[in-house]
Amino acid sequence: MAQFILKRGIGLIFVLISVSFITFILGYLSPIDPVRQLLGAQHYTLTGYIRLKHSLGLDLPWYQQYYNYLVNLLHFNLGYSFHSQDRNVWDILKDGVPISVEIAFWGLVAALLVGIPSGIFSAIRANTWVDTANMSVALLMYALPVFVIAVFAQVIIVYINVHFNQSWPVADWGTPWHYTLSDLQLKIVPILVYGATTYAYFARLARTSMLEVLRQDYVRTARAKGMAERIVIYQHALRNALLPLITALGYFIGFLVTGALFIERIFNIPGISSIIITAVTNNDFPVVQATTLLTAIGVVAGNLIADLLYTIVDPRIKLS
Repeated sequence: MAQFILKRGIGLIFVLISVSFITFILGYLSPIDPVRQLLGAQHYTLTGYIRLKHSLGLDLPWYQQYYNYLVNLLHFNLGYSFHSQDRNVWDILKDGVPISVEIAFWGLVAALLVGIPSGIFSAIRANTWVDTANMSVALLMYALPVFVIAVFAQVIIVYINVHFNQSWPVADWGTPWHYTLSDLQLKIVPILVYGATTYAYFARLARTSMLEVLRQDYVRTARAKGMAERIVIYQHALRNALLPLITALGYFIGFLVTGALFIERIFNIPGISSIIITAVTNNDFPVVQATTLLTAIGVVAGNLIADLLYTIVDPRIKLS
């Protein structure tokens, strides 16, 4: 186990270096000059331009700029924003990241708790009206874009507030990771909207995976021996059916930080979406690089968690 985690740690370093280099080169080769953009047309002078470019270290060769960037990363320093001068990138991200992770985390938990049992139940009742109704709902949720579901949820809230004299909030977010009554009123609808499309994905995947396992010879043998259907389903078939779901879970864990962009924008949640959009609009390359690195870390961590869960679900799988 320790050797496996060490190997993955080395792989994480390689991934981060690769991602950081790609994002750095894209920013370096961009035709947009951040220094000129910072100065603006009204305050531009050649002397000021040279002085600001030197203070930002942008007059150095590209390899030295990249080396300085890596050295800062080793000291957990993400650099300074080009747009908000003298402000550390982490100071910009630290308020939005916990909110984005909270939305995606609880939305993923809700999707797993509803989607996987729903898909397995549909597989057990395959080709019945229960299966058809369940998968129709899942397909509808999967087909609808998340921003459509979000707007529809807001319309329902407004309708309830107007016709039933309620005051349920339509937008905004409470204190991150606090769950008072007022916080829950703000958080529950965005979380359910996030979970709706994710639930549909896991429900359809769980049904497909379970149906495939139920057709295997060892399941037929277990039934032929007279085992109870409950034992066949939950002791023999379920574990193997969970393996593709664990793979998908690792993918969704990797995008916990940036997975709720549309929801944050529609519900006016001060998460990372507004930070990313502002950074892209203002060509704030250090912030874009930082969010890309956070996503890369999430993807590697998600895959590591998935690999560890494989061994729990199926002891025949060995980590190496």
